Amino acid sequence: MKKYLVLILLICFLASCVSNKELTYLQGKPSNNKEIKRINNIPYKIQIDDILNITISSNNPKIVDDFQKGNQNSNIRSNGGGNGQSNNQGYFSDYSVNNYGNIRIPTLGEINVLGYTELEVRKKIENKIKEEYVNNDQSLFVSVKLSGIRYTIIGEINQPGTNIIYQNRVSIIDAIASSGDITDVGNRKEIEIIRKTTKGTEVFKIDVTNINIVDTEMFYIKPNDIINIKPLPEKSWGTGTTGLQSLSTIISIFTLITSTIILARNL
Repeated sequence: MKKYLVLILLICFLASCVSNKELTYLQGKPSNNKEIKRINNIPYKIQIDDILNITISSNNPKIVDDFQKGNQNSNIRSNGGGNGQSNNQGYFSDYSVNNYGNIRIPTLGEINVLGYTELEVRKKIENKIKEEYVNNDQSLFVSVKLSGIRYTIIGEINQPGTNIIYQNRVSIIDAIASSGDITDVGNRKEIEIIRKTTKGTEVFKIDVTNINIVDTEMFYIKPNDIINIKPLPEKSWGTGTTGLQSLSTIISIFTLITSTIILARNL
């Protein structure tokens, strides 16, 4: 009877521990999926709530002054250009894309950017400036790029919340690392990415313990993604995540069972 009891407890001990395979990222041998790499290199199309950093500069001081004056006024009228800065060479600011897909640039007014790439938005702004403000300014320089990737991460993560990483490209590994890493009871094999697309809300599942995730379409997150880290079954079992924690739990259970048997015999 005691042998069977010890065997059962030993099995429970081994099953309750979180293995190294469940905790280690990017395991295995990498593949070479050129098609997925091509998909990941397709230019991103701007969505609502994205933040764009726009730089407009010129050697013509009058053009720069126009944008500087417009910037001062637009900070009062619009929520789009709260962080504007300027100097005698040019003007730049961050703009949030509103619910109508527009940004409001000082002097230029509203410009629709929804569904356009960064290159297409840059050309749009350049053409508008050339058509309405300057005829032949070879020094005119316009730059448009995403001002970081905003994402929300929840669940079994050490630092849940909404973060912004100031890069044009952010991987799921970057997002996890910037949020303090997944807890020991977080399921690294079934991470959910919840994404709003033109087709509606979509949910994707990825396994960050597999190195081939690097070559998948979901390796790079998109602006405003929600990342959900679900718990492992060990959390609900409450047996502990390490061998020592599990052993302590098993000893407590064994002690309780032994005490119950002794008490029952003495009654």
